[in-house]
Amino acid sequence: MTAASDRPRRSALYLPASNAKAIAKARTLPCDVVILDLEDAVAPEMKAQARAAAVAAVLEGDFGNREVAIRVNGLDTEWGADDLAAVAASTADAVLVPKVSSARDIGRYQDALAQAPAAMQLWTMIETCEAVLNLDAIAASAASTRLSLWIMGTNDLAKEMRAQLTPCRTPFLPFLSTAVAAARAHGLAILDGVCNEFRDLDAFEAEARQGLMFGFDGKSLIHPAQIAPCNAVFSPSEADLAWAQAVIEAFEQPENQGKGAIRVDGRMTELLHLEQAKRLIAIAERIAALG
Repeated sequence: MTAASDRPRRSALYLPASNAKAIAKARTLPCDVVILDLEDAVAPEMKAQARAAAVAAVLEGDFGNREVAIRVNGLDTEWGADDLAAVAASTADAVLVPKVSSARDIGRYQDALAQAPAAMQLWTMIETCEAVLNLDAIAASAASTRLSLWIMGTNDLAKEMRAQLTPCRTPFLPFLSTAVAAARAHGLAILDGVCNEFRDLDAFEAEARQGLMFGFDGKSLIHPAQIAPCNAVFSPSEADLAWAQAVIEAFEQPENQGKGAIRVDGRMTELLHLEQAKRLIAIAERIAALG
């Protein structure tokens, strides 16, 4: 079985938990992660109904190899405590919590999940100005809590900063790179924020490739049409895999045993490249295992 930390998470699709048809469709979509949303996508008068629907959906199952997370309302809202209690008693793979701004917030959610199954993960949104100033401290709490994954919330961050969310995302580039570095330093997976352009798939693909360049594991999505291009961007290409195999085979040659640097296809290649090559092959194998 693939460990939770090693699972492919190329595409994570948000769906309103109040929409039964959307949940049924999600069971047939090729996304790696389904996020049943109780927060932004659900009107206040529908919160309780959506909560019950999300718990029933994960109990019913039939999501195949997809991970299923439930995004709850924050503990500082009137629905948060009930959301956490319901999800903690459910069979969801993870609970996704919004607007975490400090390590202390992680502790509050950790306490709220005290009775949850041991395998249930805590995922958090990074979407406030305070959060991007506390990235290392928040990530470090993973050592003693369920925290295992971050999702960037660029829409909310843009609102709080009063910044423009342009196609190049210039105001957010420092935060995106710093968030990836903090996540890697503490063993967290990390997903890029959503792209609001669900009709312009060229614009979406460009933003996804930017996320790949930064080192994100995948991207969160708002529409099923974004799944295929997202999976393609965050999957190793045939050229990537050919390079990786060539590097591995070159280092396995008897004359290269014990060497720290060799020449592969005319390029200087070091042990760090061998590590990258093995990781690419492993990612491809895990993706293939999803079926």
